[in-house]
Amino acid sequence: MPRFRPVVPHFSQKQAQFQSFTERGEPQHSAGRARALRKTLTSLKLDGMLVPRADVFQGEYIPASENRLTWLTGFTGSAGFAILMKDRLPLFVDGRYTVQAKAEVNAKLVTVVPLAETAPDAWLKREASATRIGYDPNLFTARGLARFERAAKEADITLVSLAADPFAPVWEKRPAAPASRVIDHPENFAGESREAKIARLQESLRGDRLGALLVSECPSVNWLFNIRAGDVPHLPILRAFALVPAEGKASLFVDPARLEPGLAKALAQVCEIVKPEAEGAAEIEARLMALSRDGLRIRLDEDSAPVRFSEAIRSVGGTPDLGPDRIALMKARKNATEIAGAREAHLRDGAAMVRFLAWLDREIAAGTPLTEIDAAVALEGFRRETNALADIAFPSISAAGPNAALPHYRVTEATNRPITPGLYLIDSGGQYRDGTTDITRTIEVKRSTKAMREAFTRVLSGMIAVARATFPKGTSGAQLDALARLPLWQAGMDFDHGTGHGVGSFLSVHEGPQRLSKLGHTSLEPGMILSDEPGYYREGAFGIRIENLIVVEPRAIPGGERAMFGFETLTFCPIDRRLIVKSMLSRAERDWIDAYHTETRGKLAPLLDADSRAWLEQATRPL
Repeated sequence: MPRFRPVVPHFSQKQAQFQSFTERGEPQHSAGRARALRKTLTSLKLDGMLVPRADVFQGEYIPASENRLTWLTGFTGSAGFAILMKDRLPLFVDGRYTVQAKAEVNAKLVTVVPLAETAPDAWLKREASATRIGYDPNLFTARGLARFERAAKEADITLVSLAADPFAPVWEKRPAAPASRVIDHPENFAGESREAKIARLQESLRGDRLGALLVSECPSVNWLFNIRAGDVPHLPILRAFALVPAEGKASLFVDPARLEPGLAKALAQVCEIVKPEAEGAAEIEARLMALSRDGLRIRLDEDSAPVRFSEAIRSVGGTPDLGPDRIALMKARKNATEIAGAREAHLRDGAAMVRFLAWLDREIAAGTPLTEIDAAVALEGFRRETNALADIAFPSISAAGPNAALPHYRVTEATNRPITPGLYLIDSGGQYRDGTTDITRTIEVKRSTKAMREAFTRVLSGMIAVARATFPKGTSGAQLDALARLPLWQAGMDFDHGTGHGVGSFLSVHEGPQRLSKLGHTSLEPGMILSDEPGYYREGAFGIRIENLIVVEPRAIPGGERAMFGFETLTFCPIDRRLIVKSMLSRAERDWIDAYHTETRGKLAPLLDADSRAWLEQATRPL
């Protein structure tokens, strides 16, 4: 592997191929945009309109062409909700984004409302009684709309389903809808043919006496048909719907011109390719109505299917069968090929991480001025030099000092801090054809305090507890979540995010239904990949998080009476020994760290240049 040791000035923001550090909100235009939309409200005889941060697929990440909330308010966070009234524009955000939202919006126009204080439905009930409020049925699920329907009933509010997108006529220079190339995800990566996946799915539909399934969760569509694309930054998916009958060919709604050569012929063996208008909602609506007239039960995903489709089924006397994504569990249980691919991806990614950490230590020791952006750009560069990186898995959280106390911090030109003595946190990942990675390391920069080291050691102890866990079949993530928190609880400390989320296979870095969380009620099964990432955050001072990915595997217990599971660790990268208080760890925990570092050294050393290999030798010495 070629050496890669540039001096920092060599890096520029132009070299960050996948991550942008410039916010794209335009709050200076919010007043004019709000005026234009309010004219539309008046023409429709409405008093207000619900504006979610959502698209028709309800994805975690949405393209710029669908980001109505940012276009209207200037707020660029990944979660938020607005209600446009004739004289007011409240923006509701959770605790991650309160400070950011206030900094980004036009305060004369937009009022930032913390969700912890008031939810949008509660605000509507209190502030908008006896009004007519519009909503776009493409942007709400039946479950998401239900809370507003309850509020409307209590406050004499009339909710009006809009026949057309009210933003369309007033959004000038709207970005083009995504039209990325759709590629095959072959069996040497997928581990199962699309024919076999569809057959398994149809068998389950017949078993539950369902006539058809609308697949509206985009990662599930991509998994089912063994395809990938690039419609959303950092998420290698095609944004598309699919309709799968219990018998016969499925339908995939995609423009065939977007398919790579040969893919249309391969897909035609298992599905009808339907060229849609826009995202295909009108065509799907018509088909759902026809199937309902024939008396078929149609399953809709309660978390991603637009309420428009439920309304269409009801309009012809049918009853939509709302429930969980039928494909989610199939996708979550990785097969042997996907697990083998994940192992390879993590070794490749681990070597890039080691080269980055070795470079970072050298530059810090040399006194080279570094910023959060410098480090993020450098890490992306090391990953790109693997010649296998398709994209980063998400914008890297490169956080120095007090910025690391924000669990979902995103570095921008406006927030960019120098990396100074104390702690530096880097949470990042890569998208590779054979797997998706997600890793967090917290690094000592020159010196640390006793409080930092003790907190770090408690976080490490919690991470180890999850990694070493053995548990019976049927155990949920909620039951294991406490293992990661106990060392912190014993010191009166905790963290406010889940311990871990599911991870896809060259798909979303956040995958359900499995998770390690107080709310993670799905039973963990072999093949499920999760993150193990406890943390501790001292507001205004520092933040700590350590994250490895793990996969559930059967665990044989000599003399055991029940089927037991445990975890295989996928991530290999040194954990900063300088921050470990050895006396706070048990002998078993110290042995785990030493064994982990020995395995890390053995797996990664052959992949490294001489300088990085020498750094690795020092970083993985026994405690």
